[in-house]
Amino acid sequence: MELQVNGVTLSYDCCGSGTPLLLLHGNGESRAIFDKAIPLLAPSFTVYAIDTRGHGESSPVDEYHYRDMAEDIIAFIRALDLQKPVLYGFSDGGIVALLVGILAPDLPAKIVASGANISPRGLEPDFLRNAKREWRKTKQPLLHLMLTEPHIGRTALAKIRVPVFLTAGEHDIVLRAHTLRIALAVPFCSVRILAGETHESYIVHSETIARILLDDLT
Repeated sequence: MELQVNGVTLSYDCCGSGTPLLLLHGNGESRAIFDKAIPLLAPSFTVYAIDTRGHGESSPVDEYHYRDMAEDIIAFIRALDLQKPVLYGFSDGGIVALLVGILAPDLPAKIVASGANISPRGLEPDFLRNAKREWRKTKQPLLHLMLTEPHIGRTALAKIRVPVFLTAGEHDIVLRAHTLRIALAVPFCSVRILAGETHESYIVHSETIARILLDDLT
């Protein structure tokens, strides 16, 4: 399915029944990463798996900004008249979900974010060094995005009115102290650090994230 918002076309899948649950993928990915999770979630939720702008089957763009992606999701929710959806985002998708909570605090019912950061400085130094080296060679816009954004302050996070649940892997590329910093700034927030997991190991083509969501939301 496709939906026109903010001058771009967003491609998405919809299945299941119940409370709307939006799934937002990470940098350079597509909704395909949730292929193992969706069958487990669909009996309990109406699942909307969305390709963000410039990703998957959605419209290409020349440059990327997290705020643009968040405004797309806000427009998506309003265009489909989704009532109090739950937002789940992984990595860049988690950043987008938090921004939706900041920009439209009355729109979602809850936000769950995995491996999200609010500043590039929240990422592991070795990962940043490698990303900078790769960007110098390739000039890829998506690398530029993660190296220069986001910049979300405590005042902005304090605007989120709904419950937030943060997850991160024990061996995540997001620094644990950074995840805890986000949790302290959001008014109603809980955190789970998953033992033995990396940034993406429990999410990409994995059933584990579905079980985590079901445990938290049902």
